Amino acid sequence: MKIAWLTTGRGPGSYGALEYSLKAIDAGLPVEIAVVYVNRDRGESEATDRLIAMAERHGIAVEAHSSVRFRKAAGGRLGKAGEPLQPWRFDYDRQVASALAKYDFALGVMFGYMLIATEPLFSRYTFINDHPALPDGPIGTYQEVIAELMRTQSLDSGCMMNLVTGDVDRGPAVSFCRFAIQDSANEAAWDSLSGSGIDAASLDEIMGMPLYSDIRARGVARERPFLVETLRVVAEGKLAIPPSEPLDLTEAVERAVHSTRPL
Repeated sequence: MKIAWLTTGRGPGSYGALEYSLKAIDAGLPVEIAVVYVNRDRGESEATDRLIAMAERHGIAVEAHSSVRFRKAAGGRLGKAGEPLQPWRFDYDRQVASALAKYDFALGVMFGYMLIATEPLFSRYTFINDHPALPDGPIGTYQEVIAELMRTQSLDSGCMMNLVTGDVDRGPAVSFCRFAIQDSANEAAWDSLSGSGIDAASLDEIMGMPLYSDIRARGVARERPFLVETLRVVAEGKLAIPPSEPLDLTEAVERAVHSTRPL
């Protein structure tokens, strides 16, 4: 199965996910990355350049087109939360769709892409997007998700892949995995929330709490194997997109997380 990989490439998570997936492909994952699309220009970010270099070492075509520079050239602005997307966003996605049209692929994967896809893009291609929560869990960034899990004292969380639609973070769920976020290993961290005033705490204050770091680490440990296991079942014809119901990959992901064998 040929895929397109869309990312900003800025964070270590984006680089690590691509690196992990390439190792899985080398180990037999029946997937080929036809193109890596980066919404930053070469030279715009050291982290992005590092990801581009890794893709090119593996012989993968790269399309690098800065959404930031596109916005500034169009005289656009960054919209505020809850506002309709600015017109330049639709124009930019037309450019993305045109760039991807040069490549043959069956599925697009958005991992750390950090832009909401608009109709000119998701109506033309099938994309799945990673989200750091269960299908019925919180929406938003991973920071916002973890903060909500802490505020509601949730027992578990998960990773999800959803079909990219106009319903941000609520497109049809494709696959998910589940993991506990309350157990004996972090009992003390949960106990420390008592009297912390978390309901009134800012996001920055919550991000400084030990429990936040613990929950984030549990999610990071699973997001890469979860991505690979999702691609595996799609490539092997065991999961259609969109499926009649999302596939629970918890067992396969936990095996990968706790395995000492190389990919």
